[in-house]
Amino acid sequence: MKLFWGCLSVLTIGLAVGCSATGGGSKFDNEGGGSGDGGSGAGNQGGGGSGGGFIPGAGGSGAFGPGDDCSDAAKLIYVLSDENDLYSFDPPAKKFTKIGSLGCNTTMQPNSMAVDRNAVAWVNYVESDPFLGDDIDGVIYKVSTKDASCDPAPTVQLISNWFRLGMGFSTNDGGMGETLYITGTGAIGAGDSPGLGKINPLSFGVETIANFSPSTFKGQSAELTGTGDGRLYGYYTTTPVQVGQIDKATGGVTNAKAITGLETPSAWAFSFWGGSFYLYAAAGLDYSNVTKYDPVANTIDNAYMTNIGFRIVGAGVSTCAPLEPPK
Repeated sequence: MKLFWGCLSVLTIGLAVGCSATGGGSKFDNEGGGSGDGGSGAGNQGGGGSGGGFIPGAGGSGAFGPGDDCSDAAKLIYVLSDENDLYSFDPPAKKFTKIGSLGCNTTMQPNSMAVDRNAVAWVNYVESDPFLGDDIDGVIYKVSTKDASCDPAPTVQLISNWFRLGMGFSTNDGGMGETLYITGTGAIGAGDSPGLGKINPLSFGVETIANFSPSTFKGQSAELTGTGDGRLYGYYTTTPVQVGQIDKATGGVTNAKAITGLETPSAWAFSFWGGSFYLYAAAGLDYSNVTKYDPVANTIDNAYMTNIGFRIVGAGVSTCAPLEPPK
């Protein structure tokens, strides 16, 4: 995700404005995070069926667990640069591999990404007013993680206050299907995010759930990542930056952990893989660094990778990703 354009333009002319995008030794709950069925509207209509994928009937065998019926490609992390390039990421090897440049038929700018269980990337693009800087449109395209090719038209047309997103898939409770959770993003520090929502798998419309709580997180911008055992987490651009587990029915944040030493970023993304969280952060116009947070060991490594050579604005990892470190 990138900070909202209008805020960046204010920064560049030198106005002193707050912009963006403590848990001590707390550990994360290893049970499912919330019900996965909350919120207004039609609810999770895509769970179950013979397929068990995000789109009813698509892929898989129905019952989900990390690695069940998953391709090797679905077990990787993928990241998206602000130059519209797609990479895979191998955390143990500390290696990014370029797949290609996205060919989506749009003049909008890439902002965020999630990856479903079929290793398809869902990429959020945003258009901002060139004079005022406000976000005026947003869509989600489906993109192949094999060659970075895009569907000819967007799958999701977003609505006001939900143009610029944080995104992440999480397995539904009971293991049947997965849901694409989203959070609308405002200017960092402004407290104007509408909170947690999701994409309806039949209508592809936005369904709001609730703002984040408690008050520390209400209105805060976040990126999301989910797991194959039903958990959902947020990377919040608070000061200090925090990671917390999200109740998927209420937006309540628990087990919050301050990521000490990590500066509030202007471009950021988030993924869970192998028992650890990977936080991608770029300050100002710098290239991204990668922070590794291991909640079991309660360790934060802000120097896991530094100055990687490009700016990451989106990261996606499917619910096929491993829950424990590789042996």
